[in-house]
Amino acid sequence: MTTDIQIKCRNVWKVFGPTPKAFMQRHNNNPSAQNLSDEGYIGAVQDVSFDVHAGEILIIMGLSGSGKSTIIRCITRLNDPTSGEIELEGEDLLAASPEELVELRRHKMGMVFQNFGLLPHRSVLSNVAFPLEVQGMSVKDREKRAREMIDLVGLGGREEYFPRELSGGQQQRVGIARSLAVEPDVWFLDEPFSALDPLIRAEMQDEFLRLQKMLKKTIVFITHDFEEATRLADRIGIMKDGRMVQMGTPEELILHPADDYVAAFAQNAPRDRIVSAKAIMEPAGDGQKSQPENSVPANAKIGTIAAQIIGADTAVPVVDDEGIIVGQISRQIMSDALFGTDAP
Repeated sequence: MTTDIQIKCRNVWKVFGPTPKAFMQRHNNNPSAQNLSDEGYIGAVQDVSFDVHAGEILIIMGLSGSGKSTIIRCITRLNDPTSGEIELEGEDLLAASPEELVELRRHKMGMVFQNFGLLPHRSVLSNVAFPLEVQGMSVKDREKRAREMIDLVGLGGREEYFPRELSGGQQQRVGIARSLAVEPDVWFLDEPFSALDPLIRAEMQDEFLRLQKMLKKTIVFITHDFEEATRLADRIGIMKDGRMVQMGTPEELILHPADDYVAAFAQNAPRDRIVSAKAIMEPAGDGQKSQPENSVPANAKIGTIAAQIIGADTAVPVVDDEGIIVGQISRQIMSDALFGTDAP
């Protein structure tokens, strides 16, 4: 049976303390918060389970200390989890030997971190080609591939520049090009834009979306910025105190937060650019195929149709791609959706 699940995490724990594996065994791999506290252990990641689907952008976020960076380090085996299961493309990642891990990182995983990690004595071309050099690729082939990646991220003509001669955004582009040079199956990014100025950060988000549209990578992306997450993500997972509190689409988190913690993240999100008509509509009629002049598309973002609905005397029909009426939106529903009252 085929599946589009590329990464599978089940009941993953990362515990810090004197003898974490023995501690977990004493508590049947499911210690309570009281167990952790009483015995002086820190549960950086606690019983986290989720899947990452092929080609999706999954963003994991939370406050400092929530466990968001630790979980990505567990998936990449930069930190070994204390217990649980992690699979990559159906293979048990925790059973991989050190040699197998090296090969996985060289050929299947691309990584970009907040600190760009460029080698200061190497040119842009040499930095991007470096992981291919480690793989043993010939000079001709690796420089050809590196030049392709440099062009892809918009730095053509700067191949011979050194990192000190580049802006922060350009340095981050070099880091992105380097991580893509190995043609990874999965791309891991840990707060890659957080050190950038706001304007450069917005530019890099645009660049990221452009690259994903072309490359369709499977991406796990860490951030603490909810607006960045809603702009980039297919799904968002929100962590608190080592646990995954909620995972869902940006719409789901905004309209149906699991608790006050999630709601606090979502309260300032640009609802008008995220929430669609179909997410807030109420039932209307019997689904008769008709497309009234004043209807709105089900996939339209509410910011683009708000004036039409608020200015209408009656509820406005919502239609699907076939012109079938699938619901309706009243002035009150639109007001609630825009300004944060729970939508129906």
